[in-house]
Amino acid sequence: MLPNEPETPGEARIRRAVSLVWGKPYLRDTTKTGKGRPVHLLPEAVQALKAHRLRYLEERLRYAEVWNAAWKAEPRHEDLVFPSLGGSPMDRDNLAAHHFKPLLKRAGFPDIRLYDLRHTFATLWLESGEHPKILQEILGHSRISVTLDTYSHVIPHMQRDAMGRFGKMFAKPS
Repeated sequence: MLPNEPETPGEARIRRAVSLVWGKPYLRDTTKTGKGRPVHLLPEAVQALKAHRLRYLEERLRYAEVWNAAWKAEPRHEDLVFPSLGGSPMDRDNLAAHHFKPLLKRAGFPDIRLYDLRHTFATLWLESGEHPKILQEILGHSRISVTLDTYSHVIPHMQRDAMGRFGKMFAKPS
């Protein structure tokens, strides 16, 4: 949360990012664009985060000794939503191998990268006809051209569909 900004139910505030430095997760003080952003969440995501919060509080008690020592050494890690068992940022390769990949397999989904979920979300967003500018804000891209260049494969059929809708404005009434 930024100072003097009201909290909105169903909104996450992205303030920092985790990057790999020398193969280890490193918590950056800002996002890549240097500014935080709000992201509104679907009700199902809010419910999942509430359930996670309860598990997190239980884990905080279970791992208190380790986490408190880690947080004393690096106080910025104390407010992580998804800390590792050591209280530091999660390693994405470890997360994928031990949690994400087994979950995909149990659900009968194809073997994809965790990052592919972001790409899938963006593609489905554009295909739904929602405005690309909103997608740019959600994804945290600094420029709309980044969003459109990255997801331009979606555009051909969208253009055809849009032209069909536009053409109906000029059709003679029957």
